[in-house]
Amino acid sequence: MKRLLLGDEAIAQGAIDAGLSGVYAYPGTPSTEITEFIQLHESRRVADAEPIFCRWCVNEKTAMEGALGMSYMGKRAMVCMKHVGLNVAADAFVNSAMTGVNGGLVVVAADDPSMHSSQNEQDSRFYGKFAMMPVMEPSSQQEAYEMIGEAFALSEECRLPVLMRVTTRMAHSRAVVETTSSPRRQNAMKAPDDVRSWILLPAFARRRYATLIEEQSELLRRSESSQHNSYKRGEDPSRGIVACGIAYNYLMENCPDGCRYSVLKISQYPLPEALMERMFADGAREIVVMEEGQPVVEEMMRGMVPDGVAVKGRLTGELPRMGELTPDSVRAALGMEPLERREADDLVVPRPPALCVGCGHRDMYKALNEVAAEYDNARIFGDIGCYTLGALSPFHAIHACVEMGASVTMAKGAADAGQWPSIAVIGDSTFTHSGITGLLDCVNSRSNVVIVISDNLTTGMTGGQDSAGTGRLEDICEGVGVDPAHVRVVVPLPKNMDQIKEVLREEFDYNGVSVVIPRRECIQTLKRHAKQQKKQ
Repeated sequence: MKRLLLGDEAIAQGAIDAGLSGVYAYPGTPSTEITEFIQLHESRRVADAEPIFCRWCVNEKTAMEGALGMSYMGKRAMVCMKHVGLNVAADAFVNSAMTGVNGGLVVVAADDPSMHSSQNEQDSRFYGKFAMMPVMEPSSQQEAYEMIGEAFALSEECRLPVLMRVTTRMAHSRAVVETTSSPRRQNAMKAPDDVRSWILLPAFARRRYATLIEEQSELLRRSESSQHNSYKRGEDPSRGIVACGIAYNYLMENCPDGCRYSVLKISQYPLPEALMERMFADGAREIVVMEEGQPVVEEMMRGMVPDGVAVKGRLTGELPRMGELTPDSVRAALGMEPLERREADDLVVPRPPALCVGCGHRDMYKALNEVAAEYDNARIFGDIGCYTLGALSPFHAIHACVEMGASVTMAKGAADAGQWPSIAVIGDSTFTHSGITGLLDCVNSRSNVVIVISDNLTTGMTGGQDSAGTGRLEDICEGVGVDPAHVRVVVPLPKNMDQIKEVLREEFDYNGVSVVIPRRECIQTLKRHAKQQKKQ
């Protein structure tokens, strides 16, 4: 069957067709659509099969651990997250290679070069190399569909998790994908060979680590024989092109009749050393490495090439050091003339992102700014979500924003230094993701901070997924130890502005931990729910 699918959707469909039993994820662009596709496409599942467990997790760490637990029971599980989410999941992720798996376990990390909606451009391939597990990087939507099933099989054969790395353009572009008409059924639960490998006490861990190191030669052999890695000698073999993942797609777009240089396509890691040696044996004196993200392969190849062979790419300026690759940048690296381009009309002007008209965050920031201005040195620490746009015009309200959950603990650290008032702004979903532990630190230290949990009853920035703490934020804060008298709920509307400002003043002047919860449903999910009610 031929279908037009996003790269994310191709991965999701491939996982369903490969006998997936559970998907664990926290929403994060550009990975969100993988889980959403599985949630919304019940009919795509195998007839009469067990249901696929599919629910958003509190954060990426709990997602990774849940998938690991399902794998231990012999079932196939998938974890989905964006690249910075892998930082959150790193403890469980790295140690999962140490314990090994029982049922197939695939971790999908969607990197975001050019930082379309992210804090950095980190490259998840580093994590795969660090954890010493196989890494797959599809070059097309069709390959993504096929590769996810192969990743499950590889995971079960090698008893290791497999990392699948995609980037924004692969995740969010569409192509025709040929899908199977005979999907695989889910695994039955099965007992492990030795549960002691799952217990990382030092005595067991040392044995598992030795095994993991021994397995590296087998992973290399599989990479060298993989159908997703290939080498083709060119008419001019003095120059070699190493194209990783989607870079191979861009290369072929510029060379529809074939590249005149030797081409090594890499979509499975560890690096296929035998294929690289063939390129050197054919006389390559210059290697151009094309890869999305950071110069992972380029740096590794510098220590592998024979004397006299130059390695070029992002580090040497043949390709841009930052941002996404494009067919144009690949064309320039090949030394080809640029294609003629038409400039956008001058009437089309950039439109910076802004909070939606009618958004409750707007009223929250208006009140917060007006009250903060009454104090000599108020400092407001922001977090990751729609409300991060409060750093931009017209509010300019945020003084720092680093990563999810950091607003609470940064405000605490500032208060520890003597800052007053010290304020954190965090969303409801981000608070349950990684803000609760910071609040516990504040309570234990009796910090003089005000935590504003701007509650729009959803995970708004990624499209309105469920928020883990909906309806329970007050209970959570009081359970952590905040005085119930200083857990205050307000409704961010213009008509309530005087009341909101008075609450903020009272909590600014209170010497202790305060939580203020401005609560109003996200304007986008409100519209969506209204439409659904009309249909009913």
